[in-house]
Amino acid sequence: MADWTMPTGTLMQGKRGLIMGVANDKSIAWGIACQLAAQGAELAFTYQGEALEKRVRPLAESLGANQELVIPADVADDESMDAAFAKLQSVWGSIDFLVHAIAYADKDALKGSFVENTSREAFAKSMDISAYSFVDVARRGSRLMPAGGAMISLTYQGSERVVPNYNMMGVAKAALEAATRYIARDLGPKGIRVNAVSPGPMRTLAMAGITGGRGLMSAARDWSLLKEDTSMEGVAGCALWLLSDLGRSVAGEVIHVDAGFHVVGVPEGLET
Repeated sequence: MADWTMPTGTLMQGKRGLIMGVANDKSIAWGIACQLAAQGAELAFTYQGEALEKRVRPLAESLGANQELVIPADVADDESMDAAFAKLQSVWGSIDFLVHAIAYADKDALKGSFVENTSREAFAKSMDISAYSFVDVARRGSRLMPAGGAMISLTYQGSERVVPNYNMMGVAKAALEAATRYIARDLGPKGIRVNAVSPGPMRTLAMAGITGGRGLMSAARDWSLLKEDTSMEGVAGCALWLLSDLGRSVAGEVIHVDAGFHVVGVPEGLET
């Protein structure tokens, strides 16, 4: 379980869902999974490759997940995705919610000049894995939600504003947010609510891959309205709200969970 305080209860009792994108016990996807489990949800997990399986399987086991539903899935490979969702359907039949926390950008496309360092291949691969994968996952997942349900993707403010060394990932996240709105439009009539959560900078494996990530965290804390780091409790709590019945009538939104950093135009002290 997570090392932060999780409200426990029965809000997700009787609900089943898929978590995609856990990398380790510091992952935002893992924090969300822990909060959902603490509220009674049954969880399935996907992973890509043997290295990630060694991390994800023990974590899933710690939450009591069915080990048969710790499933390999490569979002860039249709056969792999066919097999993953077929497995999910064969064991559970249907699901109630889905968490998409998958993104990728080549390290050379995450530093310096966006114009000079973004190749055609790097652009296409990042868009495929970071944005198109949610379209594909939503299509497959919605087929397992005959009674409706909820989905969330994870984004970041670099989709809206220029962030040093975020570059290609910012462009991919912008596409992901647009895709989230269109998916919400298509799946809404089926009773499936689709939204995105936009956390502030946090100490995750993804943040470690961004040059200057520690400085981003410091600035986000100092310039935020609450003068605090983005907390896992806050992000996981937002996900719980959106994926539970409490999130009814919310669709197509990008919810910022960043201590209010996203609304700051000029930080205090710079106006003098």
